[in-house]
Amino acid sequence: MATVEMSFTPLPVHVRTARLVATAVARRSGVGEALLDEVRLAVGEACSRAVEAHQAQCPDEPVRVELTGANGRFEVVVTDAAAAGQDDGTSPTAQPAGWPAPGNGVPNGTSPLDHSGPPQGLGLAVIAGLADDVQFARTPAGLSIKMSWPSDGIR
Repeated sequence: MATVEMSFTPLPVHVRTARLVATAVARRSGVGEALLDEVRLAVGEACSRAVEAHQAQCPDEPVRVELTGANGRFEVVVTDAAAAGQDDGTSPTAQPAGWPAPGNGVPNGTSPLDHSGPPQGLGLAVIAGLADDVQFARTPAGLSIKMSWPSDGIR
């Protein structure tokens, strides 16, 4: 199957469309019905995170999504164009914010008494729990989240 590429204005209303397109392409790529909810939720989390980053840093740049089904895998790559300097816990040497820091047990970017809201990296943790394989890559262009699931092939 060829790669399906889409980009959308960073508005929350477009996240639903991205989830629907991802689910349709996943189904067409042979992803099992039992995994389609995981695809939908993971793509929604990745796109929502990208929309938030864009609204804060580059509201005129589109969020980009690539969907590919080949070689027994369905793969989704969500890429934002937010500045690479933001501290979102996704640098290659850091764990996502809110995950235990090595050695001291205190979540990155918080104090032991800071319980004011969900950790910044919670969406990344959700994605990691939903996708079969996840890779985060910080590039000069922004953050790229690559997720994949097993598929039976094109139907």
